[in-house]
Amino acid sequence: MTRKQQRFIFVFVGIALLALAIGLILSAMQDGISFFKTPTEIVRQSLDSQKRLRLGGMVVKGSVKRQGKQLNFTITDYETELNISYMGVVPDLFKEGQGVVLEGYLDQNKQFNADLLLAKHDENYMPKEVADSMKNIPIKTMDEKK
Repeated sequence: MTRKQQRFIFVFVGIALLALAIGLILSAMQDGISFFKTPTEIVRQSLDSQKRLRLGGMVVKGSVKRQGKQLNFTITDYETELNISYMGVVPDLFKEGQGVVLEGYLDQNKQFNADLLLAKHDENYMPKEVADSMKNIPIKTMDEKK
């Protein structure tokens, strides 16, 4: 085998190993990457009630109700609203009209039962595409919709 053929085989094997390593890293990272879905995406998809979901949206003004340790409220992406039930520690930044990210399960009645509630500061923490799309949508309170 000539030196040129040996170099070609060496480069080919190196590229193949690099591609394999990148593929393994990307597949491992895919499980760790966690994007949230909007209420519209959740309602439109027929989702398994056993699957854990991450949901994000804005808390509808006038929708927050506390019943003992349970917190019930509604979130929206300004297209669809989804009722939320949460039991746990409520972050200090949680309030009506503020963005939240929740993790939990959707039941058969389209009620989202959250076991993790994260309050968001402002739209600086929101993906640019989501913030841009929300600027074009008029905000309505529960009273205005009646």
